[in-house]
Amino acid sequence: MPGLGTLINTVTVLVGGILGLRFGARIPERVRTSVVHVIGLTTLAIGISDVLKTHNIVFPLVGMALGTVMGELLRIEDRLFGLGEWLRNRFARSSEASKFSTGFVNATMLFCVGPLTILGAIQDGLGVTPQLYIIKASLDGFMSLVFASVYGVGAIFSAVSVFFVQGTLTLFGSQLDDLLNDRMQIEMFAAGGLAVLAIGLNLLGLTKIRLGSLLPGLVVTPLLVALFADTMPPW
Repeated sequence: MPGLGTLINTVTVLVGGILGLRFGARIPERVRTSVVHVIGLTTLAIGISDVLKTHNIVFPLVGMALGTVMGELLRIEDRLFGLGEWLRNRFARSSEASKFSTGFVNATMLFCVGPLTILGAIQDGLGVTPQLYIIKASLDGFMSLVFASVYGVGAIFSAVSVFFVQGTLTLFGSQLDDLLNDRMQIEMFAAGGLAVLAIGLNLLGLTKIRLGSLLPGLVVTPLLVALFADTMPPW
């Protein structure tokens, strides 16, 4: 059934987040912080792995640079935080106010950026067994549990982002498979690897990269490949 993988992923994020909200307070703060750091390190490893698969680093570099300029002009990060603030005002207790938007944005980016999101959407859209989204769902469910225990209810609302982002991509899954050739997918995933690296650095508390501003780069990069791949061969 097309869309089954998206539903499974959404449910696991919700269940993991609810469990984290319900039982997370019983986990010592130092343990929760350390686990988030482990997730950050793992996220860095995933990002590096994706970047190293590039055939020509110029494409993800230029694509992400141009995309970031577009993201800043469109104020995507501010709009994401604005959405987080809107949700916070309606659903969060005052004691959670400082963490709500951060948890929402960090979890949304972590769950919705990366090769599994795109590849899983293609598989899910074709109506075959959504193995990739089932794997992703198991990982996201655990991370949602940890995020909810650290950031509170804001992390749970990332399930809404998962549903809409992956659901939209799934609707066009078969078209994505036809639209993106292998080279475009490779360079787009490398660009996504840079975004995943940024997520990992933020989770480790080393930087405060404006993650939302990076999103247009995931669209710009494959467009650059389509336009200039013949003039810039693989390295």
